[in-house]
Amino acid sequence: MGRDQQSVMSPSFRRRRIVALTVVGAVLAGGALVVGTISGQATHSLAGVVASSAPSPTPASLPIPVHTQAGPSRPAPTGSQHPATVPTFNGSARSIDDPTSLWVVVDKARALNPPDYVPPDLVDVPVPHVWEPRLRAEASSAVVSMFAAFTAEQGLQLQSHSAYRSYPTQVDVYGTDVTEHGQAVADTSTARPGTSEHQTGLAIDISSLPAECAFEACFGDTVHGQWLAQNAWRFGFLLRYPADKVAITGYAYEPWHFRYIGVDLSTEMHRTGVTTLEEFFGLPAAPTYP
Repeated sequence: MGRDQQSVMSPSFRRRRIVALTVVGAVLAGGALVVGTISGQATHSLAGVVASSAPSPTPASLPIPVHTQAGPSRPAPTGSQHPATVPTFNGSARSIDDPTSLWVVVDKARALNPPDYVPPDLVDVPVPHVWEPRLRAEASSAVVSMFAAFTAEQGLQLQSHSAYRSYPTQVDVYGTDVTEHGQAVADTSTARPGTSEHQTGLAIDISSLPAECAFEACFGDTVHGQWLAQNAWRFGFLLRYPADKVAITGYAYEPWHFRYIGVDLSTEMHRTGVTTLEEFFGLPAAPTYP
């Protein structure tokens, strides 16, 4: 062998050749490289060459931490999985005893206190009517909105038959019913003075215009009655005396009698499927007078 060949084949030259070939292979392959047989010095040299020679990874090829990945938009958690994120209904937000409260519960076992209570904010209700209706201001506005929505959605009309009744008026109404039908029958259809929802200024008796099945159970089968039963909650009203709750309310089915309780409570009762105030607030049934 000549000197040139010896130089080329010397150990130091062979090591340099291995490193160079390995670097070229790594650059061409663009992949990861592990060299276990190269000295520490050569390894450092190689790492520098690979780092400077390999193409920079594109953003799409970079790993994305799981906690920062953007996912599809989702609605806010609801239900029992995340109860802390769901606004809860406050059942004690209003009194059920104060006659001025929108949630006051009046039935045969819960008379108004005082019995001759007069609502403080009665106003005339500007809707079609048989007898001129008056209600508390908030309930009046809700009735106007409900009647207008019914006409817009159904092309028909509703009218008021009876709204606020004072204590003296209720004395006359109940007395007439007792005279005509006897007390036992009257107590299933007309409240005794001091226990009528009409005295709160929050209750209204509704019929179709022109009247069909007024103050009769068949009103519940009309387009008007069915719409009210399905939609009155949207405006803060409750069908107060359902057909299947006579043992709770103490009154026969009245598909025309609606009680204003406010949209917050009516929405919650609609959501939960509870149909009487007694059941919703955990009160005793009131089928008879004490």
